Amino acid sequence: MLEIAVMIEGQNGLTWARWQRIVRLAEDLGFIGLFRSDHFTNSSPPEIESLELWTSLTWLAANTRRIEFGPLVTPFSFRHPVHTARMAAAVDDLSHGRLVLGLGAGWNDREHRLFGFDLLKPRLRFDRFEEGMQVVTSLLQSDEPVTFEGQYFQLRGARLLPRPERPGGPKILIGGNGVRRTLAYVVRYASEWNCVTLLPEEFARLNARLSELLVEAGRKPESVRRSMMTGCVFGLDDGVLSRKINFYGKTLEEVQQRGVVAGSLSAIQEQLKALEDAGLQRIMLQWLDLDDLESLEELAKGLL
Repeated sequence: MLEIAVMIEGQNGLTWARWQRIVRLAEDLGFIGLFRSDHFTNSSPPEIESLELWTSLTWLAANTRRIEFGPLVTPFSFRHPVHTARMAAAVDDLSHGRLVLGLGAGWNDREHRLFGFDLLKPRLRFDRFEEGMQVVTSLLQSDEPVTFEGQYFQLRGARLLPRPERPGGPKILIGGNGVRRTLAYVVRYASEWNCVTLLPEEFARLNARLSELLVEAGRKPESVRRSMMTGCVFGLDDGVLSRKINFYGKTLEEVQQRGVVAGSLSAIQEQLKALEDAGLQRIMLQWLDLDDLESLEELAKGLL
């Protein structure tokens, strides 16, 4: 059965009050998990509230008992992999093994420029991303001191102590739709691949390619969970739904053709069934309206 989680944008007006309401609702309604982005600000003005990732996940870990959670995704462009590994191990222990550690290269040029971080050109950015994954996985998975000499990161006999309670630390998720580098990174470092906003036929094609690469590398295809983050447009009534569709500036049909899960409850059920039939195991529904929790609750009642 397709697992259904919620994903929110942490830079899109998120405050402590909103975060705490959403966390409690996700836990109570039966969603499998709650995930959020890791950004300082949006890619275009205006500036609105943004709640820091790891402090918010620490609160979630201490105030829930069931749901899985994590970043979609935390980038090495403004977070050093040593800090990421240490924080992830601590938060995973606090939650008794419910963190999914989503890792990324970074992409939002505006936030990097505003806050003084070097995003780098794409090729160099992905080189840094791979180094960061080597550092994180080595620290989490090795009981022995780790030495690493990279262009961007260096370790010289470093050990992560105390050792993670979960053997090897939290599971690693890598997000993206790139065939050449992203899928190769999934095969090498991850236990979950998270694609972004694909139609069922597009997902099935990439999914099949990932299985081929896993077999070629000597890994079983079932060793990697297949998940997707995609937009979700749903309203408690037709008026709310229309307002949300207008936000995209397109018709309902055009929004659906982009791979966004949208429409009535029955329409969303059909879209999710098609993705499940294509091999998807988990979906993170991006919920942009952080104050419309009545619609989220109605959606949960219909889907879960």
